[in-house]
Amino acid sequence: MRNRPGLANLRSERQQTGDRMERTACDWLEEKGVQIVARQVRYRFGELDAVAQDGPVLVFVEVRSRRRAGMAAASVDRAKRRRIRLAAQQYLKSRFGDDWPACRFDVVIAEAGRFEWIRAAFGAEEEEE
Repeated sequence: MRNRPGLANLRSERQQTGDRMERTACDWLEEKGVQIVARQVRYRFGELDAVAQDGPVLVFVEVRSRRRAGMAAASVDRAKRRRIRLAAQQYLKSRFGDDWPACRFDVVIAEAGRFEWIRAAFGAEEEEE
């Protein structure tokens, strides 16, 4: 956790690993020209790993990593997408009121030392199954 001395020790080893991966993914996105606006934005129903500005579009970024290749993308399931959407709505309401900018939901996958950026990985509305 940033800017909170002593609280990092309250995070599990797995959470600390995730925090490091999120920082690395954000650095990687910045190298691609994306401006990171916020990180680890928490609400009671979900967390936004990162909020970024990609040109005129506000992007909600979910960072996923797995030790085994091919498993990270599958971990962004319907329930996870719902929590991200709810957190994004709260973020937008608190920052922009009713005048929301163009937005999208991206996923950055970190597997086997490589990153993959999936732009518009899912939409604002849940897809029918």
